[in-house]
Amino acid sequence: MTVGRTYDLVLFGATGFTGRLTAEYLAEHAPEQTRWALAGRDRGKLETLRSRLAAVNPACADLPLLHADVTAPKTLDVIAAAARVVMTTVGPYIHHGEPLVAACAAAGTDYVDLTGEPEFVDLMYVRHHAQAMASGARIVHACGFDSIPYDLGAYFTVQHLPEDSPIRLEGFIRAKGVPSGGTTRTAITAVSRARQTLQAARARRRVEPEPSGRRVRMYRGLSRFAPVSGAWTTLPLPTIDPMIVVRSAGVLDRYGPDFSYGHFCAVRNPAMAVGAVAGATGLLVLSQFPAARDVLLKLRGPGDGPSAEQRAKSWFNLRFVGEGGGRRVVTEVAGGDPGYGETAKMFAEAALCLVYDDLPATAGQLTTAVAMGDPLIERLRAAGITFRVLKTA
Repeated sequence: MTVGRTYDLVLFGATGFTGRLTAEYLAEHAPEQTRWALAGRDRGKLETLRSRLAAVNPACADLPLLHADVTAPKTLDVIAAAARVVMTTVGPYIHHGEPLVAACAAAGTDYVDLTGEPEFVDLMYVRHHAQAMASGARIVHACGFDSIPYDLGAYFTVQHLPEDSPIRLEGFIRAKGVPSGGTTRTAITAVSRARQTLQAARARRRVEPEPSGRRVRMYRGLSRFAPVSGAWTTLPLPTIDPMIVVRSAGVLDRYGPDFSYGHFCAVRNPAMAVGAVAGATGLLVLSQFPAARDVLLKLRGPGDGPSAEQRAKSWFNLRFVGEGGGRRVVTEVAGGDPGYGETAKMFAEAALCLVYDDLPATAGQLTTAVAMGDPLIERLRAAGITFRVLKTA
């Protein structure tokens, strides 16, 4: 469907904090023959960014600049029709994301984003999965720290366990980082919409087929000491990541006939675990009140983010413990600054993977494990993100 398109990649939202980092990564690492463009609504900001990229890679001096605005859907139709893959950083996606998903689904154009919003992902499945299946578009959400390390880490771990046996998998995350203004706004928006999120999940369950002859589920547990991570774990993390893992498991038979996944935040001691739960509960409560939510949204402005020095000190470490068929394996996925440096890397490599790599014939709304799997793991390894087996028994 995308043969003869003008561009291999179009990056929409390029002038935001994460968008700039992604553009810089592409300027340094995209193959020379890649035909890519920057898209946004402010021509002046796009020109400033292009000049900045040209200082990194002189070939970017002639990078095309495209007008695109979520309030003008026809501009999104134009970039979707011109590109093989469209990348977007424009969030919160529940407010700004659907017109571009719709445009890509209709045009047969591959789409990747950085959303961590379950409500948005579920609604896009209900509204646009069938159209994307018909057109051949691959709609791949959550292509940053939410949720590539978890999704591909689980996929990597399962491949080291016997086939055709029930598998129980746990993921333990430790990380250090500073959120940007855009991420803060997205998180507050998401937790303020708990009721709508539940409604979207129910709507998806009504239309999405269940795995045939297989059982796939998330499970929850209490705080406890986890020797594999050397830390206490809180209650299960209320993020999109375990949902993505389970959806990959529902599609891929390699996860076995009975797959369960538990997702935990690892902290150093029980007091920190209690504090983390209390902080999350407080944010959830405050976000339900418009006045308090407005104050929270003003803590960081859109486009603000951690400094290069702060990002250099940030890191993430994700341990998986998988058991099945009488075997036990411990794996690790690790890298640097999770929210921005590594997110820009994952995001860009996911898009490049869709452009260049030999991938399974798939379409519709997909996870990274289903759409890209091993080729994307190899790309991320080459880019410096660790995927390794620590122990087997």
